[in-house]
Amino acid sequence: MRTVYVMRSLSQPDKTYIGSTGNMPVRLAAHNAGNSRHTAKFVPWELVVAVQFADARKANAFERYLKSGSGRAFATRHF
Repeated sequence: MRTVYVMRSLSQPDKTYIGSTGNMPVRLAAHNAGNSRHTAKFVPWELVVAVQFADARKANAFERYLKSGSGRAFATRHF
């Protein structure tokens, strides 16, 4: 099972992060502990949405879409 997620910074709510993982609770804890160089400056983080996929290729495709211009617009409108 692969999870694609969107997080929002509580300290700077205009900052979001999109990622994927096989273990959401551990990954969120790692982000909030400052273990990711991309998210450490904006801790703490809250989970906005998490979508689980049985197929890793579909999860990767959805993550790439969310990181594109139209995908970011979609995420902003719906999440």
